[in-house]
Amino acid sequence: MGNKNKPLYCQSDQIFLYNEDFINQSEIEPESVDLTVTSPPYNVDISYGSTDDNRSYKDYLLFTNNWLKTVYRLSKNSGRLCLNVPLDKNKGGQQAVCADITTIAKEIGWKYHTTIIWNEGNISRRTAWGSWLSASAPYVIAPVEVIIVMYKGRWKKDKGTSDISREEFMAWTNGLWTFNGQSKKGAGGHPAAYPVELPKRCIKLFSYIGDTVLDPFVGSGSTLLASNLNHRIGIGFEIDKDYCQIAVKRIEEISLQSLLEFA
Repeated sequence: MGNKNKPLYCQSDQIFLYNEDFINQSEIEPESVDLTVTSPPYNVDISYGSTDDNRSYKDYLLFTNNWLKTVYRLSKNSGRLCLNVPLDKNKGGQQAVCADITTIAKEIGWKYHTTIIWNEGNISRRTAWGSWLSASAPYVIAPVEVIIVMYKGRWKKDKGTSDISREEFMAWTNGLWTFNGQSKKGAGGHPAAYPVELPKRCIKLFSYIGDTVLDPFVGSGSTLLASNLNHRIGIGFEIDKDYCQIAVKRIEEISLQSLLEFA
């Protein structure tokens, strides 16, 4: 155990987890990250603990602009971004979340590559239909999320060692991914975790063995876990210490690797 004022919560040979607000970080060198895989707060009033998930939409987009600028600065010229966000939302008013975030990212300098549709297979249990059986004012809600894929300077990477199989490559280059979401229980109680399958696919498809993978919003640790299992260097930031603890526990249980705690 070390200095409790240090933001480094734990580390191993391949994993570095910081208990810190990502926007205020100063630990990561500029132009050092190969791939960022993350899912930021959705601003739908989920009880995250240390994070305000109920901002005005204007403030939410400003927050998005700030952290995307930081990721851009830390990314290599060949750096890539896989951003899991809702297609849209209707809580607090209809908003084109995916389109708005893509526009912000492009204004920062990110270049657009593609959008992957993630079909979680959820059956909608919504009760707000708008006008029932009428063209007056119906609500249309797509029960999917998206993964926006962007890059900083150039799309083609220098040569490296890939670990993706032929079957995986053929399946995952189809931009419709269908697999289940993550249960709250399976994520150690985190209210909005994504499954390890999502970052695993992004990591194997868009990075090489030994690359550095960043997650600015670690949550339950799915990206760090996928990085560790697939022989990448994982760097993550999580503002809530309880979620840091959940992430470490998941990594240790699933990867059978002990992490050195500093907090």
